[in-house]
Amino acid sequence: MNILVISDIHGNYPALAAVAQAAAPFNCSHILNCGDSLVYAPFPNETLDWLRRNQVFSIRGNTDDRVVKLLKGKSMKKPSKPEKRIMYTSTAAALTAENKNYLLELKKKKILRLGHAFIGMYHGSPTDHEEFLAADTPDKRFKELAKESSCEVVLTGHSHSPYHRQVGGVHFINPGSVGRMMDGRPDAAFAILQLDNGRIEASLHRCAYDVEAVVKALAEQQLPAIYGEMFRTGTKRLD
Repeated sequence: MNILVISDIHGNYPALAAVAQAAAPFNCSHILNCGDSLVYAPFPNETLDWLRRNQVFSIRGNTDDRVVKLLKGKSMKKPSKPEKRIMYTSTAAALTAENKNYLLELKKKKILRLGHAFIGMYHGSPTDHEEFLAADTPDKRFKELAKESSCEVVLTGHSHSPYHRQVGGVHFINPGSVGRMMDGRPDAAFAILQLDNGRIEASLHRCAYDVEAVVKALAEQQLPAIYGEMFRTGTKRLD
């Protein structure tokens, strides 16, 4: 059984489409998405339409949480900078009724049984929705989480840092970010999880996508051009 693992799409449908094409040869039976599906790229409906159409197992991330607040009529304290806030408000305003309902129904975590394995899906970590677990996180932290986990596989996102760490009998996997990698390479990231009669393996992948389509859409929607440069350079901020 091959499973496509994705996270942190951030509304970047061109990147998501490229990942879908790159993963097609693996003939994945399921798709698991660890949240932050929205905000920073201007394709919220295309992104959620794809997740719904492909029956993706999805959870919410922290950017999704803020959009949910806006949809519920609540105020949003963070981010405070106007160029960031508009990315949230424009996303919430653009969503179709179907996608609003879909987002409102998503939970912050999910545990699945696929094949012989129990798989936990979290955005940050099993104990903290916004914890950053990265490729260089010390083994000590993963050992602590492994002791508290009833799952053979723990999937996370949030850090945009791809890794596969096997610690304390648990496979910890972060596929990286589909839509907003921050390591100086704009290429989209994803993982393939392989389950075979109790054997668990994972591989990490990158693929190019049409970055200029994102830059063009930002300009057409009169959204801050700085995000276009961030997508071009694969960075979180520009100095």
